[in-house]
Amino acid sequence: MTSLFPMFMKLTGRQVLVVGAGNIGEQKIAGLLETGARIRVVALDATSSVREWARFGKIELELRGFANDDLHGTFLVIVATASRTLNERVYQEAQRLGVLCNVVDVPELCDFFYPSVVRRGDLQIAVSTAGQSPSLAQKIRQQLEKQFGPGYATWVGELGETRKLILESDLDKEHKLDLLHSLASREAVEAALAEHREAAAELIAHGERA
Repeated sequence: MTSLFPMFMKLTGRQVLVVGAGNIGEQKIAGLLETGARIRVVALDATSSVREWARFGKIELELRGFANDDLHGTFLVIVATASRTLNERVYQEAQRLGVLCNVVDVPELCDFFYPSVVRRGDLQIAVSTAGQSPSLAQKIRQQLEKQFGPGYATWVGELGETRKLILESDLDKEHKLDLLHSLASREAVEAALAEHREAAAELIAHGERA
């Protein structure tokens, strides 16, 4: 297999089509909701959650069969149906139009794969086996979740604010780079996380005394 190119993609304002709105389709739609994409869903039926998202205007839902024209103007399509015939049809039409396509759990019908992701605020760590072993990717993700605890979310946010201040300062370029590297050092990370743990412990203790 050709090596995959790893990247994090901005979907804000882009048209994304999801074909299928069962339990798997619901999971894929849920993962798109916070991206700012314009989500359009075409399915014969939909779960209660998908219907609710449509009712609140978070997605556009059309309860009908897929038509080739649904791909026009679409940036990428996610196919989550149990029909091999339909899956192949959507994929082939997407290929013809140059639309990125992912048919869930069918690696040979995918232009991209969903990684197993650890999310800690703005910190995201993605693991992929190119569809060869999702179970292995999940196990590695679970290990990373233990290594990179919830405290990283706050710390990364603070690091971003500090970075802006350094870049806007009058320091010379070399000094700025030295400071940025020192902020991301292992010692700085451990100190910041220890501080957050102490703060959390104090809040808990205060709550118990109240």
